[in-house]
This record gives sequence, C-alpha cells and structure tokens, in this order.
Amino acid sequence: MNINSHIYSNKTATIRQEYVAKSPFPYLEVSDFLVPESIEQVHTDFPSVEDSFWTHYIHYNEKKHGLTKWEHFPNSIKEVILELRQPPFISWIEGITGYQNLFADPDLEGSGLHQTKTGGFLNIHADFSVHPKHKTWQRRVNVLLFLNKDWNPDWGGSLELWNADMSKCEVKITPDHNKLVVFSTGKSTFHGYPTPITCPDYIARKSIALYYYTEEASPISTSTNYQARPIDGAKKWLIYGDTLVISLYTKIKGIFGLNDDFASSILRFFNKK
Repeated sequence: MNINSHIYSNKTATIRQEYVAKSPFPYLEVSDFLVPESIEQVHTDFPSVEDSFWTHYIHYNEKKHGLTKWEHFPNSIKEVILELRQPPFISWIEGITGYQNLFADPDLEGSGLHQTKTGGFLNIHADFSVHPKHKTWQRRVNVLLFLNKDWNPDWGGSLELWNADMSKCEVKITPDHNKLVVFSTGKSTFHGYPTPITCPDYIARKSIALYYYTEEASPISTSTNYQARPIDGAKKWLIYGDTLVISLYTKIKGIFGLNDDFASSILRFFNKK
C-alpha cells in the first residue's frame, strides 16, 4: 500500500461539502499523500528530463516536458499509478467529487509524468474535455501528485486557479513534496503556472498526473483553451493564435491517431517563445 491510510480514514461526506464549496471551482489539497517510503523511492527514481524518451511541449503557451511511455516508468512509479487506478482510490475520488463510474485513462493522454525546468511555464487554460482517441470519454477530474523536495515558493511554479471571467487568480497552490491536488474540469476551470519558474538548473518542478473520465453518449467536446491574464496585454493575440493551432492539431490527432511527440515538433515550428 503506497497511499497513506489517513486518506481513506477521513470523512468523505465532509470533504465533499468543502470540495464543492471551493472557489473558483471545486478542488482539494491533501498533504502527506504517500507513505514516506513510497514517496522517497518515487522521488529517487523519477526519470531525468535529459533522457531521450521525454516529449517536449515547447510553444507559446507552455514550456514543459511530459512522459507517457509506460515502458520507461520505474517500478516505484508504476506501482503508484496502478494504485491510483484501483477501486479504493477511485471510490474515494467519486465520493469527494460526486461523479460516478469514473475511470482513469490507461493511455495517459496528456498526463503521466510532468517536469518543468527553470524558465518553464504553463499558461492559464481549461483542459480538453473529450479523450482524443475515445470520443465517448468525458473528462471529469484531474489528480496531481507533486514531487518537489524543499521547493522554494520564490521560484514560482504554484498552481494558479483563476475565476471564470479571467479577472483574477483566486488560489495559488504551492507544488510541495507529497501533496495531492484534485480538481474538477470544465469549460471554465482555468488553471496553470504562467510565470516562468526560476529554480536552479539542477532542480525541476515534478509531478505525476492522472485524468479521470466517464463514459457518455453525447459528451461535450472542447479543445485546450488558453487564456490571457489582465497583465498580458497584446500578448493575448499570440496566446489566442497558439490556441487555434492546438485546436486544429487536436482534431487532426483524433482523425489520424498521431502522438504527442509529433505534436511537440509541429508546435515548435509554428510557435517560438
């Protein structure tokens, strides 16, 4: 058992009341999520971004790195991800969020391992809502596990949650080591870490991400929707243009079954940060 037992011992009904009442949209922070032995092993085993099998998402709206290739995951990370796909954890997520019949994406589309080096960022956005390869899968919940020992808040990298009209950031969640973040996804659940982080070169902002879906006969489909902040000024046109490129690629990806390695090369061609 990698998940700390205190997670399941808490009263889910009470947590749900707090979850749905949160602003700007439902979210939950959980400290000390994994038992000490597990989190230490996962942190030690986390692959280096210099390894060739990472996908590099580098375009106007983001500069970060992702890994979805299961064969390159260390066993310690596989064990954690498998546990996050099992009925006890999914039942816990269902009890908190109110969604029923949730399941984790076995393809890890857009999820898996994330890593951001100094200078990296992720502009504020709402996530794509339907799985590119499964047109009846409606995305419902994001789960993030941060793996950042001794992270200095002055480096940035906090997860920002913005209100629906993008007038202000209402919440900043520091990416502390062994902190789990759960939040519902929808057309206006705007989040990201848009200011380039300033950690030392030998440190990176690391996380494990899993996305949970429900099967729906008529899901509502939207592409990743990046948003400009009030301080972004004229940059909003570049943010918007890049968003259109991503939307077009998402449609092409669904038709031809392309992978994100191809996407990263295309996006770097069209957009230079």
